[in-house]
Amino acid sequence: MIKKILLCGSLALLLAGCSKKSTQELTIVDPVIPPAAYSITEDFENTPAKGGYAVAEVKMPTGSWTLDDALVGNLPADLKNGLKSVRLRTGNLKMNFDISGIKMLYIKHGKYGTDLASTWKLLMSTDGGTTYTQLGADIAEDNSTLKLDSFAVSTTGKVRFQILKAGTTRVNIDDITFKGIGDPGILVSNPDVDPVDPSGSPATTPRGVTAGSDAQPTIGDNSNLLFGNPSNANGVSVDNFLLDQSYYVESYSSSRGTPNWVSWHLDASNFTGVSNRLDNFAGFTGLPQSAFVVQSNSYSGSGFDRGHNTPSGDRTSSANANSATFLMSNMIPQAPQNNQQTWNNLEGYLRTKVLEGNEVYIIMGSYGTGGTGVNGAASTIAGGKVTVPSNVWKVAVIIPTGNDDISRVSATTRVIAVNTPNVNTIDSDWKKYRVSVRALEAATGYNLLSGLPVSIQDAIETKVDINN
Repeated sequence: MIKKILLCGSLALLLAGCSKKSTQELTIVDPVIPPAAYSITEDFENTPAKGGYAVAEVKMPTGSWTLDDALVGNLPADLKNGLKSVRLRTGNLKMNFDISGIKMLYIKHGKYGTDLASTWKLLMSTDGGTTYTQLGADIAEDNSTLKLDSFAVSTTGKVRFQILKAGTTRVNIDDITFKGIGDPGILVSNPDVDPVDPSGSPATTPRGVTAGSDAQPTIGDNSNLLFGNPSNANGVSVDNFLLDQSYYVESYSSSRGTPNWVSWHLDASNFTGVSNRLDNFAGFTGLPQSAFVVQSNSYSGSGFDRGHNTPSGDRTSSANANSATFLMSNMIPQAPQNNQQTWNNLEGYLRTKVLEGNEVYIIMGSYGTGGTGVNGAASTIAGGKVTVPSNVWKVAVIIPTGNDDISRVSATTRVIAVNTPNVNTIDSDWKKYRVSVRALEAATGYNLLSGLPVSIQDAIETKVDINN
């Protein structure tokens, strides 16, 4: 907006009233506020059930989509970030609505189960779906884990997209993200999260995991669950919910608002990379629908730290890897002295062992109710929605760097098991809290290191580490 005002030539004239000859006209232009950026993701988590391949229009949070020879998959063989993804055969996944101002489109994708490799195309329409042109080259689908691809959009008008599949093998499509400038012209339902904590800090938008080429393999050497699934976590139980976060795997408890346990592999490539500590705490989008989404500010004023299970320092190979560790689904309410001293010292010690020529398989978890932070004892925080654990534990199996890792674990392999009280008066020396793996199993009810032969388990789980 342009405004014009009259300025008097002197203070005396201002007091006496301005004459026509003593005034100057000044033009003031209001500052132009640039349009805001947006990022909208269709993650298919709140999509109605569609269990068949027959063509159908499906209402999703972003709008209406057509699934032709496609369904909403939730089987273990479906690659997905969360509970659901689209499984596409010989057909298409098509938007029935337009979006404005888009600059970039991101799509996660991979091949379904053991299906063979295939290809698909991304098409774009600028005339409301009457005609489509291909955006970019054909996508070769040979990924056994979700891969992220990005597509630049040069047009400034309204557009819509469709994914067109070739061949009869199946692919999974997940987390389609639209990023642009201005009003996208669509409304998206937001998850039910705590918008403001008592400190008044705004909540951050929940996000998922973006897996890069440095993600851990899903099976075999260096995979995060190579040594077993301690609680037989699965994609059904809300309190033993299996989450493969690409850089670690966890069992999540919706009623506690924390992981039961988190498992990951550690070698030098995981922490000698390029990323700094990002501190981009955020809620996680892939929890069961009934779960409370713990936010970045849910711990504010509680007297407890947002204690990582998989440490930030163990995942600096990329921004994606480090970001994954700052999801609140990787956190527990941890007494500050426990987190910043005792556990920090243990984490640094294990990274030192890696730099000496080893690799480490780690499982960390917590149990019980009631800890003591800087504000005193508490059983829960975040309005009772997050349980404060009484104990925090870890198991670390240390082996020389090499291949065929399971076969190289022997009765003499060093295993460190630690169980600490979640209190602020804890000693900083983690070695004072060493126990046997069997003692942790008795306390938690888990079957730790179940991926190893029973004879090896019997040998290494009954000993308490005494090394320096």
